[in-house]
Amino acid sequence: MKFLKKILYGIAALFILLCGFIMLCAMNPGMSEQIADALKLGKEGQLIPESVVGNSVYLNNDILDNNVMDNEHSQDNASDNSFDTYPESTEKSVYGPLPDNTIWSGNTNKDTEQGEDPALSGITAPEEVAGKNGYEPVKEKSSEIDDVEAEKLLSELNTGRTGDDLTFDVRFYPYYYMLDDKGQHLYRQIYANATALNKKFAPIESVSLSELKNCFAAVYNDHPELFWMDTAYSCKYKKDGKCAEIELQFNYTADDLEKEKATFNDKVNAIVSQAQELDSDYDREKYVHDALIEQVEYSASAKINQSAYSALVNGSTVCAGYARAFQYMMQQLWIPCYYCTGYAGESHAWDIVALDDGYYNVDATWDDTGNGTYAYFNKTDADYAGNHLRQDLSVNLPPCNGMAFRNLEPDADENGEKRSLADVGMTKENALTTLESYYNDCYQALYMGGKGEYDFQIALSGDALFNDVYEAYQTEDYRQGYMDKALTALGATEYRIDWSIEALQEDCYLVTHKVVIK
Repeated sequence: MKFLKKILYGIAALFILLCGFIMLCAMNPGMSEQIADALKLGKEGQLIPESVVGNSVYLNNDILDNNVMDNEHSQDNASDNSFDTYPESTEKSVYGPLPDNTIWSGNTNKDTEQGEDPALSGITAPEEVAGKNGYEPVKEKSSEIDDVEAEKLLSELNTGRTGDDLTFDVRFYPYYYMLDDKGQHLYRQIYANATALNKKFAPIESVSLSELKNCFAAVYNDHPELFWMDTAYSCKYKKDGKCAEIELQFNYTADDLEKEKATFNDKVNAIVSQAQELDSDYDREKYVHDALIEQVEYSASAKINQSAYSALVNGSTVCAGYARAFQYMMQQLWIPCYYCTGYAGESHAWDIVALDDGYYNVDATWDDTGNGTYAYFNKTDADYAGNHLRQDLSVNLPPCNGMAFRNLEPDADENGEKRSLADVGMTKENALTTLESYYNDCYQALYMGGKGEYDFQIALSGDALFNDVYEAYQTEDYRQGYMDKALTALGATEYRIDWSIEALQEDCYLVTHKVVIK
């Protein structure tokens, strides 16, 4: 009876809250529009999906009045050429070589050992760009302190700059919107203290080590203009695991920052001012891409090589420097561009840029071969799938499915000759068109195959279905789609599945599955 009462009370409370919300919307009609508009990213029709951070799901929100941090920079003065304010393994798979046109492969093992990432097994850099990586993930140096030292820190430290007056436009700073309210508060504090060159400060929110790392990474990924801030920081934490002191790390440019900023801005302006004269975002993007690979050399030993400064001022950098320089110049041209990190045979960084019809991948580092190419310029996730895998917070960035500005340059398509459906023993009628039909065919193949070790192939038709299947394996939605049902039907408790996807002619794809069911 008590349990029933609790349920009834709960239903009543929800009803009251719903009524209150309806009345509020009625009194403020604009609220409904704001809630709808909050789902938009930039131009009409471009949406940000739900972002998963840790065990929480956050929906990225738009800044409805298009505010930029400090509200200082707007589209109206974007062309004044002033940049003091900012808008601010060699194996292809675990089971042997794949066909030349295989664009992505991976594997999933239900009992994978901790620390292993099975998705990396099919990701490898092409021979001509192998070793052109160099991205360094965020590094945290942490140390535990006792209660006495914690009390001393509390009496000596303050929060420094809070950043409470800052706002960030979601079109340019997506990592900020991957955090909850507490994380965003800490993000603003880290950003504000970094700009003020305050190294040590007390966190403005009660935060764990893992939460702090996400916040720091979000600031770093969103803001290439902070070229004096290293990818490392220190944290002293109490016995309860909460951080008591944050210490940022600055490189040598911080010693005379105003001078270094002026030098940096001059280099940026030399490229951006020319790009601004062009007619379209695509032309401006291409100009920056070409100028960057013309003026920069790849060097694993380059100084402060995780920064945009290393590329634009020193002219020598690694993938992180290329990507952050490209990101920053795109921001100055008011073209949304995001720093994307992950795995490409090694840790790697590249960019995601927004054009009229959607998002595209750009890897200026890998295009800087010989006299420069467009082999990795404005590519879809399908194009990148065999050699780039997003990781960490970057998995929450928008998918790249744009087509209008893909492969427009002479040497942009270097995939080689693709096989046809007939070459693999299939016809157009065999190619599936929906994710549901793909799941059904996978289930039937497993059910008919039973326990044991075997393989099967399925043809897909169209880029849309490719993207759905690709995402299903990245997010493990395929388990609910067909695998769990098949295991139950077979009375199996363990499985391993290795897969590869080969691009075929006529926008078709061949998915090869190798499975072990026990």
